[in-house]
Amino acid sequence: MQINVLVADASHVKYADEICEEIFVSARERGTGIARRTPEYVAEKILAGKAVIAVSEDGRFAGFSYIETWGDKQYVANSGLIVAHAFRGIGLAMRIKTRIFQLSREKYPEAKIFSITTGAAVMKMNYELGFRPVTFASLTDDPEFWKGCQGCRNYQILESNEYRMCLCTGLLYDPDEHLTIIDPTRPESENN
Repeated sequence: MQINVLVADASHVKYADEICEEIFVSARERGTGIARRTPEYVAEKILAGKAVIAVSEDGRFAGFSYIETWGDKQYVANSGLIVAHAFRGIGLAMRIKTRIFQLSREKYPEAKIFSITTGAAVMKMNYELGFRPVTFASLTDDPEFWKGCQGCRNYQILESNEYRMCLCTGLLYDPDEHLTIIDPTRPESENN
C-alpha cells in the first residue's frame, strides 16, 4: 500500500479530530506526558502550511507532525509526531520526521530547530537528522512555548523547578553547525 507524505493543506483539516485522538491515546499507552492539542489548533497548523500529513492511498490518516515558531522565528519546534496504529512498524515515522524537518528548513532556513521528547525512537530520528541533545537553557526562552507544557501530565515537575527540568530530552539542530543539509534518505557518502 502506498502512503503519501506531504505538506498538509485545507483538504486535510477533516483529519484534525483523528490526529488529536491518536496523539492522546498513544501518549496514554506509553505513559508519557504530552501537551494536549485541540482539533482547532491542528487545523490552524494545517491551514498555515506548517504541517506534514501521511495519507494512505485509500484515504486513511496514517501520520502527522507540525511546526511552530518561537522567539521571533529564531527557533522552530518540530512537534506532534504521530503514526496511526495501523501504519506502525513500516518506517513511516522517519519519512514524516524527515519531511517536517525539510519543511522547517525551507520556511525558516536560519532558525534553530528543536524537539522535546521522552521517546527513544524520536531521539534516534532526530540524531540521524543532525540534532544533538541540549539542556533546556539552549532552547527558546519564549514564555509562550513553556505555557504549552501546561497540558502535559508532568508539568508539575517543570513548574516547580526554576531551571526548567522535566522528563523530556531537548534536542537541537543548529544550522550554523552544519555546512550542508543532511538527507537521511541518501547514502552517507553523498551527504559529505
